[in-house]
Amino acid sequence: MLGNLFTYTIHLHGTLAANATGNIKLPVAASLISVAACGSNANNGLLDVGTSADRDGILSAVDIGDSNTPTEYDRADWDGALATAGDPYHFDKGSILAWDLDYDGASGTAAANVTLTLTFLEG
Repeated sequence: MLGNLFTYTIHLHGTLAANATGNIKLPVAASLISVAACGSNANNGLLDVGTSADRDGILSAVDIGDSNTPTEYDRADWDGALATAGDPYHFDKGSILAWDLDYDGASGTAAANVTLTLTFLEG
């Protein structure tokens, strides 16, 4: 933890052959302030971020970065039905952040060695 900031990092090793999903139960109340994602190759991966009730409610089908260069999204980029662009998305303690990765977009190049980093502000 860095001051009131903390991160969750997820790494998916190897070339993906199927979509991936995950859920994180937050141990404290926190606001999501940024999402960064990339693969180690040039890829067509797409990422959704939301809640267990609306899995693309914060970010919907955004590109992940290529060749180990993360694409970063922050509150100005939130485009899901649950979020307001420009406002950090707030989670209560015990809420679930959900993410889905479409490994190859619309049958494009599969992502490899994907890393997701979610940054939160506690409180």
